Amino acid sequence: MPRCIRRKTAAYLRELSTLHNETKAAIASIPEQQRILITAHDAFGYYGEAYGIEVRGLQGISTLSEFGLQDVSSLVKFIVANKIKAVFVESSVSPKAIEAVVQGSSKRGHTVRIGGTLFSDAMGEEGTPEGTYTGMVRHNTNTIITSLK
Repeated sequence: MPRCIRRKTAAYLRELSTLHNETKAAIASIPEQQRILITAHDAFGYYGEAYGIEVRGLQGISTLSEFGLQDVSSLVKFIVANKIKAVFVESSVSPKAIEAVVQGSSKRGHTVRIGGTLFSDAMGEEGTPEGTYTGMVRHNTNTIITSLK
């Protein structure tokens, strides 16, 4: 392997290690009982396992699966029981499902807000910080901690 590739690989691995440590520390700053990430679909399981945050999705892992009234009702009950402060929409998924959860929570007397947009199946636009893997993870993490703290 050429030396320049080895150098770039080593530098990127250091960058990923730094990102991992930053993300762990950021998520740890959220009080433990508030470390619950709710999105439209269950795409953040890897993130939850890596950083100690419970992940709940309205739909399964596929964005093609439909959510039903029972799914919304079940998630609303969970949100109200756990006093969840924020839920999140995803850049590649219609916000309708999460909006239904917010409305359902409101009807039960609990205010939950949309905490922001997370990148799940796609990164941001090319040329933006979110257009890189590390920038996307930092964006998601900042959005999560800002809304759940």
